[in-house]
Amino acid sequence: MTDNILEIHDLSVEVSGKRVLNGVNLRIPEGEVHVLFGPNGSGKSSLVMSLLGFPAYKIVSGRIFFKGKDITDLPTDERVKMGISVAFQHPPAIRGVKLGQILRHLTPDEKRIIDLLNKVKFPQSFLERDVNLGFSGGEIKKSEILQVLAHGGDFIILDEPDSGVDVENLRILGTVINETLRNRSALIITHLGVILQYIDAKLAHVLMNGTIVCSGLPTKILGQILNEGYAWCEKCIQARIERCEL
Repeated sequence: MTDNILEIHDLSVEVSGKRVLNGVNLRIPEGEVHVLFGPNGSGKSSLVMSLLGFPAYKIVSGRIFFKGKDITDLPTDERVKMGISVAFQHPPAIRGVKLGQILRHLTPDEKRIIDLLNKVKFPQSFLERDVNLGFSGGEIKKSEILQVLAHGGDFIILDEPDSGVDVENLRILGTVINETLRNRSALIITHLGVILQYIDAKLAHVLMNGTIVCSGLPTKILGQILNEGYAWCEKCIQARIERCEL
């Protein structure tokens, strides 16, 4: 029996023959919230897609374990049934499918759906609107968070929850996310870390060129990134290479 809800061992992934992840190792214990930083194109979203088992993301080597079970070869729907919930950075608009239909599929409790709408300050009229069609950036984020809340998974992945969101909606979403993650496990993927104003994360990791190059306290790593950018991580990588060559 493992105390880690998620374990990634030496994971390398290709998309259309291009390597997008290279030897990723990551462990997230039960009840902990971790943060994944990285510049654009570093492989953050590729890691999300790989964890979900999207067929285009071909695993070249390595294994993924969830709740102690090897899920490397499981289809996406089986992983979701096991308790993985994801809020995507760029979810699609789905014409002809109402937001209410999705939420009622995830939970039949109508009162709970209304309570969730109120929690994220979303009008009930949105239940009858096509998913994400004509939604603003903040409304799309609320739609994604609503679906995650309704699913109620044991492990939550939030891909860039603070991108494209105004200050007021960020405060609302940040508060709701923090309440939701209490005593749960999660991986929050972010570029600039604004969401950390509201969320208590245990550990942060930096992904560069498809691999995790360092881990540490979220506030410390975020401070370094804000002060020096990701060039700080590149210096660490170079120093490590030089030590190995000695």
